Amino acid sequence: MATLSHDMIIEILGCLSLKDLLRFKCVSKLWCSWIEDPYFINLHLSYSLKTNTNHSLILRHRKFQFLSVNYDSPKTTRRLEQPFGEQKKPIQIMGSCNGLLAVEYDYNRIFLWNLSTRKYQVLPSTKIDFSSPSICYGRSIYYGFGYDLVSDDYKLVRMVQLLGENDEYFHSEAKVYSLRSNCWRRIKDFCFHLIFYRELGFLANNVLHWMVSRTPESSNRNLVGFDLRSEEFRVVELPDFCLDENFYFDVKAMGGVKESWVKLMSSTQPDLLPGSPFEVPLAFSKNGNKVLFHNKYSRGNRDSLVWYDLGSKRVEKVAIEGVPVVYDVYLYVESLVPLNDRRPFV
Repeated sequence: MATLSHDMIIEILGCLSLKDLLRFKCVSKLWCSWIEDPYFINLHLSYSLKTNTNHSLILRHRKFQFLSVNYDSPKTTRRLEQPFGEQKKPIQIMGSCNGLLAVEYDYNRIFLWNLSTRKYQVLPSTKIDFSSPSICYGRSIYYGFGYDLVSDDYKLVRMVQLLGENDEYFHSEAKVYSLRSNCWRRIKDFCFHLIFYRELGFLANNVLHWMVSRTPESSNRNLVGFDLRSEEFRVVELPDFCLDENFYFDVKAMGGVKESWVKLMSSTQPDLLPGSPFEVPLAFSKNGNKVLFHNKYSRGNRDSLVWYDLGSKRVEKVAIEGVPVVYDVYLYVESLVPLNDRRPFV
């Protein structure tokens, strides 16, 4: 009987699910060392991202309940237990990248959490450095989380804005946390006013993006990006036709100039996804011909997930058992990406 070579075994293992890999770690110490090897971890993650496999949707309900939905076959939900303490303390997801979630627990503690390996790491605390004005003001905090391929480092950016009464005072600060160094650093201040209703930056081409205005009183919208490698902010040019109408684009085609955008679909009327005031595009299907949307409803109506077919322009509702009425949703890829503090929870 022929024996499989080491390279062939690694190639086969790299195509399996996380559930199988975690089980196969118990086969022997040798197999365990193969699966925990950094080369294999990157190989498996690359395969999952390239083939759009091992993905799931994370649903957050009532600020502290988490459900997982299989992306390939979204039919039922699975309850997730969070490891950070009391189960009914509020938890905010601040970003998802390569199998790691950046989360804030009870408004004051930040964690990185690998759902697949059930390990997490507590981030060091960091204060807001600038002093508060004596006038009445509002404070807003925005986050973005991503991976810098050049430095092989996961980074969390935090931006804090103070806005005075009647827009008479405006101040901001920006800090970056590095998983590799496990510390926060102050960077050049963020000189834009964040206006996007979601406080999380979306990641594309190694850059985190937010919708902003130049000043608090301005009604003109701009897209600003934070380069995870250079740790600098820059304005990303928007195509002219997206400024006044409701359009959706393939963000993978963004290159910083107007000509680099590719229009996928357009809608100037609310009949594209009827009844939904907010339509959040989440991901493409495996073959790339459909876009998954999260429909956020208001006035007590039920949220929903729908597929939009780019070819036929038809909408197909995703029927999932056990989904709450209202929820936030995040795309998640299962991975073995390790953390500095490999603390499991029981």
